[in-house]
Amino acid sequence: MLEFLVCPQTHGVLTYDVDRNELVSKAAHLAYPIRDGIPVMLIDEARPVEDA
Repeated sequence: MLEFLVCPQTHGVLTYDVDRNELVSKAAHLAYPIRDGIPVMLIDEARPVEDA
């Protein structure tokens, strides 16, 4: 199902972070949480991520 989801801000690809249980948009530098098995695709709910 991940291939159908895109970042709401950039419309780019998301990757799944198993350890944090979230979907990460590298282009937007945001991570969207997954709560109770449901991705929360709201920019206001996303946390900022830094490049490694």
